[in-house]
Amino acid sequence: MKRKPIKKIGVLTSGGDCPGLNAVIRGVVRAAAEREWEVLGFTDGYEGMITPVRYRRLDAAGIDDIMAMGGTILGTTNKGRFVAKVGEGNKAVIPRAILSEARETFEGLGLDALVCIGGDGSLSTALQLQEAGIPVVGVPKTIDNDLNATAMTFGFDSAVAVVVDALDRLHTTARSHKRLMVVEVMGRHAGWIALHGGLGGGADAILIPEIPYRMDKLVQFVKNRTQDGFGSTMVVVAEGAKEQGKKLATKEAKLRDAGEVRLGGIGEQLAVALEAATGQEARSVSLGHLQRGGTPSALDRILATRFGVGAVRLIEQRRFGQMVSYLRYHVGGVPIAKAVGTLRTVDPGCETVAAARSVGICFGDD
Repeated sequence: MKRKPIKKIGVLTSGGDCPGLNAVIRGVVRAAAEREWEVLGFTDGYEGMITPVRYRRLDAAGIDDIMAMGGTILGTTNKGRFVAKVGEGNKAVIPRAILSEARETFEGLGLDALVCIGGDGSLSTALQLQEAGIPVVGVPKTIDNDLNATAMTFGFDSAVAVVVDALDRLHTTARSHKRLMVVEVMGRHAGWIALHGGLGGGADAILIPEIPYRMDKLVQFVKNRTQDGFGSTMVVVAEGAKEQGKKLATKEAKLRDAGEVRLGGIGEQLAVALEAATGQEARSVSLGHLQRGGTPSALDRILATRFGVGAVRLIEQRRFGQMVSYLRYHVGGVPIAKAVGTLRTVDPGCETVAAARSVGICFGDD
Protein backbone atom coordinates (compact mmCIF):
# COMPACT_ATOMS: atom_id res chain seq x y z
CA MET A 1 0.00 0.00 0.00
CA LYS A 2 1.38 3.38 -1.04
CA ARG A 3 1.94 5.84 1.79
CA LYS A 4 0.01 9.08 1.81
CA PRO A 5 2.45 11.94 1.14
CA ILE A 6 3.06 14.53 3.84
CA LYS A 7 1.22 17.76 2.95
CA LYS A 8 0.17 19.49 6.16
CA ILE A 9 1.63 19.50 9.66
CA GLY A 10 0.78 21.13 12.97
CA VAL A 11 3.05 22.72 15.56
CA LEU A 12 2.52 23.87 19.15
CA THR A 13 4.49 25.10 22.15
CA SER A 14 3.60 23.80 25.58
CA GLY A 15 4.72 24.33 29.19
CA GLY A 16 6.88 27.22 30.35
CA ASP A 17 8.23 29.69 27.81
CA CYS A 18 11.93 30.19 27.16
CA PRO A 19 14.22 32.00 24.71
CA GLY A 20 14.42 30.17 21.37
CA LEU A 21 10.87 28.92 20.98
CA ASN A 22 10.19 31.27 18.07
CA ALA A 23 13.42 30.19 16.39
CA VAL A 24 12.17 26.57 16.52
CA ILE A 25 8.83 27.59 15.00
CA ARG A 26 10.68 29.50 12.29
CA GLY A 27 12.89 26.48 11.60
CA VAL A 28 9.85 24.19 11.30
CA VAL A 29 7.93 26.55 9.00
CA ARG A 30 10.89 27.31 6.72
CA ALA A 31 11.96 23.67 6.42
CA ALA A 32 8.33 22.68 5.72
CA ALA A 33 8.03 25.41 3.07
CA GLU A 34 11.05 23.95 1.27
CA ARG A 35 9.06 20.72 0.98
CA GLU A 36 5.87 22.58 0.01
CA TRP A 37 4.08 21.53 3.18
CA GLU A 38 1.43 23.64 4.87
CA VAL A 39 1.86 24.45 8.57
CA LEU A 40 -0.82 25.18 11.16
CA GLY A 41 0.20 26.53 14.56
CA PHE A 42 -2.07 25.70 17.50
CA THR A 43 -2.30 28.50 20.06
CA ASP A 44 -1.96 28.10 23.82
CA GLY A 45 -0.33 24.70 23.67
CA TYR A 46 -2.37 21.51 23.54
CA GLU A 47 -5.43 23.49 24.67
CA GLY A 48 -5.69 24.85 21.13
CA MET A 49 -6.52 21.36 19.86
CA ILE A 50 -9.77 21.01 21.79
CA THR A 51 -12.96 23.07 21.94
CA PRO A 52 -12.73 25.91 21.20
CA VAL A 53 -10.10 24.90 18.63
CA ARG A 54 -7.59 27.69 18.07
CA TYR A 55 -4.96 27.75 15.34
CA ARG A 56 -3.34 29.98 12.74
CA ARG A 57 -1.70 29.31 9.41
CA LEU A 58 2.04 29.88 9.36
CA ASP A 59 4.01 30.71 6.24
CA ALA A 60 7.65 31.59 5.65
CA ALA A 61 6.98 35.27 5.02
CA GLY A 62 4.88 35.70 8.14
CA ILE A 63 7.49 34.28 10.51
CA ASP A 64 10.56 35.84 8.89
CA ASP A 65 11.36 38.23 11.76
CA ILE A 66 10.57 36.12 14.84
CA MET A 67 13.96 34.49 15.48
CA ALA A 68 15.17 37.20 17.87
CA MET A 69 11.87 37.36 19.81
CA GLY A 70 11.57 35.88 23.27
CA GLY A 71 8.53 33.90 24.33
CA THR A 72 6.38 32.23 21.67
CA ILE A 73 4.12 33.73 19.03
CA LEU A 74 1.76 30.77 19.49
CA GLY A 75 1.32 31.24 23.23
CA THR A 76 1.72 28.48 25.77
CA THR A 77 0.31 27.21 29.04
CA ASN A 78 1.09 24.76 31.81
CA LYS A 79 -2.51 24.71 33.03
CA GLY A 80 -5.79 23.33 31.73
CA ARG A 81 -7.01 19.97 30.54
CA PHE A 82 -3.65 18.65 29.40
CA VAL A 83 -1.79 19.15 32.69
CA ALA A 84 0.84 16.43 32.69
CA LYS A 85 2.19 16.64 36.23
CA VAL A 86 0.52 15.89 39.54
CA GLY A 87 3.40 16.47 41.93
CA GLU A 88 7.14 16.26 42.22
CA GLY A 89 8.28 14.29 39.19
CA ASN A 90 4.96 12.44 38.78
CA LYS A 91 3.05 12.27 35.50
CA ALA A 92 -0.70 12.33 34.95
CA VAL A 93 -2.72 10.24 32.54
CA ILE A 94 -4.62 12.49 30.13
CA PRO A 95 -8.33 11.49 30.01
CA ARG A 96 -9.24 9.35 27.00
CA ALA A 97 -12.00 11.79 25.99
CA ILE A 98 -9.52 14.67 25.77
CA LEU A 99 -7.09 12.61 23.67
CA SER A 100 -9.93 11.54 21.38
CA GLU A 101 -11.07 15.13 20.86
CA ALA A 102 -7.51 16.18 20.01
CA ARG A 103 -7.31 13.35 17.48
CA GLU A 104 -10.61 14.42 15.92
CA THR A 105 -9.24 17.96 15.54
CA PHE A 106 -6.04 16.62 14.03
CA GLU A 107 -7.88 14.48 11.50
CA GLY A 108 -10.54 17.12 10.78
CA LEU A 109 -7.85 19.64 9.78
CA GLY A 110 -6.24 17.08 7.48
CA LEU A 111 -2.93 17.07 9.33
CA ASP A 112 -0.32 14.43 8.70
CA ALA A 113 1.92 15.04 11.73
CA LEU A 114 2.21 17.20 14.85
CA VAL A 115 5.36 18.87 16.19
CA CYS A 116 5.18 19.24 19.98
CA ILE A 117 7.71 21.62 21.53
CA GLY A 118 7.95 21.19 25.28
CA GLY A 119 9.71 19.86 28.34
CA ASP A 120 9.42 16.62 30.27
CA GLY A 121 5.73 17.01 31.13
CA SER A 122 4.70 18.30 27.70
CA LEU A 123 6.55 15.49 25.94
CA SER A 124 4.86 12.97 28.23
CA THR A 125 1.58 14.34 26.86
CA ALA A 126 2.96 14.09 23.31
CA LEU A 127 3.72 10.42 23.93
CA GLN A 128 0.11 9.86 25.00
CA LEU A 129 -1.10 11.59 21.83
CA GLN A 130 1.16 9.31 19.80
CA GLU A 131 -0.32 6.28 21.54
CA ALA A 132 -3.80 7.65 20.79
CA GLY A 133 -3.07 7.62 17.07
CA ILE A 134 -1.63 11.08 16.32
CA PRO A 135 1.75 10.94 14.52
CA VAL A 136 3.93 13.07 16.80
CA VAL A 137 7.49 14.41 16.75
CA GLY A 138 8.86 16.11 19.87
CA VAL A 139 11.26 19.01 20.31
CA PRO A 140 12.90 19.25 23.76
CA LYS A 141 12.44 22.58 25.53
CA THR A 142 13.65 23.39 29.02
CA ILE A 143 15.91 26.12 30.31
CA ASP A 144 16.83 23.74 33.15
CA ASN A 145 18.67 21.56 30.59
CA ASP A 146 17.41 18.50 32.46
CA LEU A 147 15.92 16.32 29.70
CA ASN A 148 17.44 12.92 29.11
CA ALA A 149 18.66 11.81 25.67
CA THR A 150 19.91 15.25 24.62
CA ALA A 151 23.14 16.94 25.67
CA MET A 152 21.64 20.43 25.51
CA THR A 153 18.31 22.18 25.11
CA PHE A 154 17.76 25.67 23.73
CA GLY A 155 17.00 28.38 26.28
CA PHE A 156 19.62 27.12 28.72
CA ASP A 157 22.44 29.22 27.32
CA SER A 158 20.28 32.36 27.41
CA ALA A 159 19.25 31.67 31.02
CA VAL A 160 22.86 31.18 32.07
CA ALA A 161 23.78 34.46 30.36
CA VAL A 162 21.14 36.25 32.46
CA VAL A 163 22.62 34.77 35.65
CA VAL A 164 26.17 35.73 34.66
CA ASP A 165 25.11 39.29 33.82
CA ALA A 166 23.28 39.59 37.15
CA LEU A 167 26.31 38.34 39.08
CA ASP A 168 28.58 40.79 37.25
CA ARG A 169 26.32 43.62 38.40
CA LEU A 170 25.84 42.32 41.94
CA HIS A 171 29.56 41.79 42.53
CA THR A 172 30.16 45.53 42.31
CA THR A 173 27.53 46.53 44.86
CA ALA A 174 28.44 43.62 47.18
CA ARG A 175 32.08 44.69 47.23
CA SER A 176 31.21 48.35 47.70
CA HIS A 177 29.14 47.61 50.81
CA LYS A 178 31.07 44.52 51.98
CA ARG A 179 27.88 42.49 51.83
CA LEU A 180 27.01 38.85 51.53
CA MET A 181 24.80 38.42 48.46
CA VAL A 182 22.52 35.42 47.83
CA VAL A 183 21.19 34.98 44.28
CA GLU A 184 18.32 32.54 43.74
CA VAL A 185 18.02 31.01 40.26
CA MET A 186 15.76 28.47 38.59
CA GLY A 187 16.39 24.76 38.98
CA ARG A 188 13.66 22.65 40.56
CA HIS A 189 15.32 19.24 40.36
CA ALA A 190 18.54 19.98 38.46
CA GLY A 191 21.25 22.51 39.21
CA TRP A 192 22.62 23.13 35.72
CA ILE A 193 21.72 26.85 35.63
CA ALA A 194 23.15 27.47 39.11
CA LEU A 195 26.31 25.49 38.33
CA HIS A 196 27.08 27.09 34.97
CA GLY A 197 25.80 30.54 35.88
CA GLY A 198 27.70 30.53 39.17
CA LEU A 199 30.90 29.28 37.60
CA GLY A 200 30.67 31.78 34.73
CA GLY A 201 29.72 34.65 37.02
CA GLY A 202 32.42 34.15 39.62
CA ALA A 203 30.25 32.90 42.49
CA ASP A 204 31.98 31.94 45.73
CA ALA A 205 29.41 29.29 46.70
CA ILE A 206 26.94 27.32 44.58
CA LEU A 207 24.09 25.31 46.09
CA ILE A 208 22.28 22.80 43.87
CA PRO A 209 19.58 20.13 44.40
CA GLU A 210 22.02 17.29 43.73
CA ILE A 211 24.33 18.24 46.62
CA PRO A 212 22.38 18.90 49.86
CA TYR A 213 24.27 21.52 51.85
CA ARG A 214 25.07 21.89 55.54
CA MET A 215 24.46 25.31 57.04
CA ASP A 216 27.39 25.02 59.42
CA LYS A 217 29.75 24.34 56.50
CA LEU A 218 28.40 27.32 54.57
CA VAL A 219 28.66 29.61 57.59
CA GLN A 220 32.24 28.56 58.25
CA PHE A 221 33.10 29.12 54.60
CA VAL A 222 31.81 32.70 54.77
CA LYS A 223 33.67 33.37 58.03
CA ASN A 224 36.90 32.00 56.56
CA ARG A 225 36.57 34.31 53.57
CA THR A 226 36.15 37.31 55.89
CA GLN A 227 39.22 36.28 57.89
CA ASP A 228 41.18 35.91 54.64
CA GLY A 229 40.42 39.51 53.70
CA PHE A 230 37.51 39.04 51.29
CA GLY A 231 35.00 41.80 51.91
CA SER A 232 32.06 40.15 50.17
CA THR A 233 30.71 36.70 49.33
CA MET A 234 28.45 35.73 46.43
CA VAL A 235 26.21 32.68 46.89
CA VAL A 236 24.19 31.25 43.99
CA VAL A 237 21.39 28.88 45.00
CA ALA A 238 19.02 26.87 42.82
CA GLU A 239 15.37 27.11 43.89
CA GLY A 240 15.34 23.34 44.46
CA ALA A 241 18.43 23.25 46.67
CA LYS A 242 17.87 22.13 50.23
CA GLU A 243 19.73 21.81 53.47
CA GLN A 244 20.58 18.30 54.59
CA GLY A 245 17.62 16.84 56.47
CA LYS A 246 15.31 19.74 55.53
CA LYS A 247 12.43 20.16 53.07
CA LEU A 248 12.33 22.31 49.94
CA ALA A 249 11.53 26.00 50.33
CA THR A 250 8.07 26.65 48.88
CA LYS A 251 5.88 29.70 48.40
CA GLU A 252 2.66 27.72 48.78
CA ALA A 253 1.73 24.60 50.72
CA LYS A 254 -0.72 23.29 48.10
CA LEU A 255 -0.28 22.25 44.48
CA ARG A 256 -0.90 24.73 41.69
CA ASP A 257 -3.11 24.03 38.68
CA ALA A 258 0.01 22.74 36.94
CA GLY A 259 0.28 20.03 39.55
CA GLU A 260 3.58 21.19 41.05
CA VAL A 261 4.36 22.91 44.31
CA ARG A 262 5.61 26.45 43.62
CA LEU A 263 9.18 26.64 44.83
CA GLY A 264 10.84 29.85 45.96
CA GLY A 265 12.15 31.65 48.97
CA ILE A 266 15.33 29.69 49.55
CA GLY A 267 17.44 32.76 48.68
CA GLU A 268 15.74 34.99 51.22
CA GLN A 269 15.84 32.29 53.89
CA LEU A 270 19.55 31.75 53.32
CA ALA A 271 20.34 35.46 53.47
CA VAL A 272 18.54 35.84 56.81
CA ALA A 273 20.21 32.74 58.28
CA LEU A 274 23.70 33.68 57.06
CA GLU A 275 23.45 37.25 58.35
CA ALA A 276 22.38 35.97 61.77
CA ALA A 277 25.19 33.39 61.89
CA THR A 278 28.03 35.50 60.49
CA GLY A 279 27.11 39.03 61.51
CA GLN A 280 27.73 40.19 57.95
CA GLU A 281 25.01 42.22 56.27
CA ALA A 282 23.27 40.08 53.66
CA ARG A 283 20.91 40.71 50.74
CA SER A 284 18.98 38.30 48.54
CA VAL A 285 17.95 38.58 44.89
CA SER A 286 15.62 36.19 43.06
CA LEU A 287 16.10 36.30 39.29
CA GLY A 288 12.89 34.37 38.69
CA HIS A 289 11.33 34.82 35.28
CA LEU A 290 14.06 37.17 34.12
CA GLN A 291 15.79 33.92 33.14
CA ARG A 292 12.90 32.96 30.87
CA GLY A 293 12.41 36.22 29.05
CA GLY A 294 14.18 38.34 26.50
CA THR A 295 16.19 37.78 23.36
CA PRO A 296 17.74 34.32 22.88
CA SER A 297 21.51 34.03 22.64
CA ALA A 298 23.19 33.25 19.32
CA LEU A 299 23.84 29.68 20.47
CA ASP A 300 20.16 29.18 21.36
CA ARG A 301 18.99 30.64 18.04
CA ILE A 302 21.23 28.26 16.14
CA LEU A 303 20.34 25.19 18.21
CA ALA A 304 16.62 26.01 18.08
CA THR A 305 16.74 26.42 14.30
CA ARG A 306 18.52 23.08 13.97
CA PHE A 307 15.89 21.48 16.19
CA GLY A 308 13.06 22.88 14.06
CA VAL A 309 14.67 21.58 10.88
CA GLY A 310 15.40 18.29 12.63
CA ALA A 311 11.73 17.88 13.54
CA VAL A 312 10.69 18.30 9.90
CA ARG A 313 13.36 15.80 8.89
CA LEU A 314 11.99 13.23 11.36
CA ILE A 315 8.48 13.73 9.91
CA GLU A 316 9.82 13.31 6.39
CA GLN A 317 11.43 10.04 7.49
CA ARG A 318 8.18 9.09 9.28
CA ARG A 319 10.03 8.57 12.54
CA PHE A 320 6.99 9.36 14.65
CA GLY A 321 7.09 9.00 18.39
CA GLN A 322 10.62 10.39 18.38
CA MET A 323 12.15 13.54 19.84
CA VAL A 324 14.82 15.70 18.26
CA SER A 325 18.06 15.35 20.22
CA TYR A 326 21.52 16.88 20.26
CA LEU A 327 24.24 14.33 20.95
CA ARG A 328 27.93 14.38 20.03
CA TYR A 329 27.43 17.68 18.14
CA HIS A 330 24.81 16.07 15.88
CA VAL A 331 21.04 16.71 15.73
CA GLY A 332 19.19 13.43 15.34
CA GLY A 333 16.26 11.66 16.95
CA VAL A 334 15.54 9.38 19.89
CA PRO A 335 12.31 7.74 21.13
CA ILE A 336 10.32 10.16 23.30
CA ALA A 337 9.83 7.32 25.79
CA LYS A 338 13.59 7.29 26.44
CA ALA A 339 13.72 11.05 26.98
CA VAL A 340 10.96 11.50 29.56
CA GLY A 341 10.38 10.11 33.00
CA THR A 342 13.96 10.37 34.26
CA LEU A 343 15.58 13.79 34.49
CA ARG A 344 19.20 14.51 33.56
CA THR A 345 20.67 15.93 36.73
CA VAL A 346 24.12 17.15 37.70
CA ASP A 347 26.52 14.38 38.69
CA PRO A 348 28.16 15.61 41.92
CA GLY A 349 31.38 13.99 40.76
CA CYS A 350 31.39 15.48 37.25
CA GLU A 351 34.29 17.45 35.83
CA THR A 352 32.44 20.79 35.99
CA VAL A 353 31.76 20.41 39.72
CA ALA A 354 35.37 19.30 40.22
CA ALA A 355 36.61 22.36 38.33
CA ALA A 356 34.44 24.63 40.49
CA ARG A 357 35.81 23.07 43.65
CA SER A 358 39.34 23.50 42.29
CA VAL A 359 38.90 27.26 42.11
CA GLY A 360 37.61 27.43 45.67
CA ILE A 361 33.85 27.35 45.11
CA CYS A 362 31.95 25.91 48.07
CA PHE A 363 28.99 23.54 47.59
CA GLY A 364 28.14 23.49 51.28
CA ASP A 365 29.06 19.85 51.76
CA ASP A 366 32.69 20.08 52.85
